[in-house]
Amino acid sequence: MPVIKHKDQRVGVFIDTQNLYHTAKNLYKQRVNFDAVLKEAVAGRNLIRALAYVVTTESGEEKNFFEALGKMGIEVMTKDLQVFYGGAKKADWDVGLAVDAIRLSSKLDAVVIVSGDGDFIPLVEFLKYHAGVQVEVVSFGKSSSLRLKEAADDFIDLCENPKNYLIGGGRGRK
Repeated sequence: MPVIKHKDQRVGVFIDTQNLYHTAKNLYKQRVNFDAVLKEAVAGRNLIRALAYVVTTESGEEKNFFEALGKMGIEVMTKDLQVFYGGAKKADWDVGLAVDAIRLSSKLDAVVIVSGDGDFIPLVEFLKYHAGVQVEVVSFGKSSSLRLKEAADDFIDLCENPKNYLIGGGRGRK
């Protein structure tokens, strides 16, 4: 069954920033054009909220990036980078993104998850079958979970035209 998208549809976009950033860096050695990704995700519909889940570091070097996201109309949800004894680092937003998507789902017709992380499969299934919303996934298909792509009502593969969603950097792999 084809997915329905119309201008009156209320959309929420939930961006796993680290997932997209690292995928673009690994596949193409470039940075993500989050403004273009957001426009693709919204697809001319009524954007209710767009949230980007990001990690702050002690150096604060990411401040300009966070400000740029805000200027695009994306709310920045921050969490401090955890550094454990021995140097291990952790910066996981999966639960936060999932809780926000569930919490906002009653005000939305479509939830767009911008991530290829297979950990979101239970979220996709819950939103579809219990919250009754359309669930779309936007990510670079080459590094996205096959099961996540199959679970979603629609999958937008940024690898189909990566130039539209990348900025700067060197030449990517083909």
